[in-house]
Amino acid sequence: MNRVELELYLNDTLQTAQFRDYCPNGLQVEGRSEIKKIASGVTASLAFLEAARDWGADAVLVHHGYFWKNEDARITGMKRKRLGLLIGHDISLFAYHLPLDAHPELGNNAQLGKLLGFADDGGRFGPDQLGWLGAPAQPMTLAALAAHVETQLGRQPLMLGDPGRQVSRVAWCTGGAQGFFEAAIAAGADVYISGEVSEPTQHLAMESGVGYLAAGHHATERGGARALGEHVAERFGLEHRFFDMPNPA
Repeated sequence: MNRVELELYLNDTLQTAQFRDYCPNGLQVEGRSEIKKIASGVTASLAFLEAARDWGADAVLVHHGYFWKNEDARITGMKRKRLGLLIGHDISLFAYHLPLDAHPELGNNAQLGKLLGFADDGGRFGPDQLGWLGAPAQPMTLAALAAHVETQLGRQPLMLGDPGRQVSRVAWCTGGAQGFFEAAIAAGADVYISGEVSEPTQHLAMESGVGYLAAGHHATERGGARALGEHVAERFGLEHRFFDMPNPA
């Protein structure tokens, strides 16, 4: 399909105009006009780009792209290598940050909730209503939920709070959204799941009595790019492959 056609479809599907983000959403690096093979991944790292290039991708689709607010604008070092690979092989880079977190079906939060078997009750909280609320398939302890998260994500989450606390209402927001913890507490959650953790998070969990699971920034955000890549591949007859580059963070 044509690159411009794909860009317009992605921008419309993810409603990019509704978000004030820390980076440009959409086409960040322009490559060849015809797209037959698209690779998806969490972050446009050099290792990911090399894997996509070797597979023969015409375009790559990621959650974490480039040109973040307040970053050094010079094209040197790591940035020069990444951009050099894309431009040198005529590969387009599509990147969607907050719009991919928020999409009600293909987004990171929707996909994490689906993977963990949470029933979405339609509750939302936090900036831009990015945080989700719902319930586990059945009430369980915080320790049991942590074990379930580990099984589904393939990595042990950091658990803060009373392991024996009963959990019937869950709040979650993928990635580096530990700052939404207080909003999750105010929304009535028994536990909040995100990707990262900060020093104050421990105190907030202990003093509020609400559990916290830091399940990994990368691990909690693998779903969105893959789901979006699969979606456009099926809709437009493209060949798609998701590259899950190992990342312990």
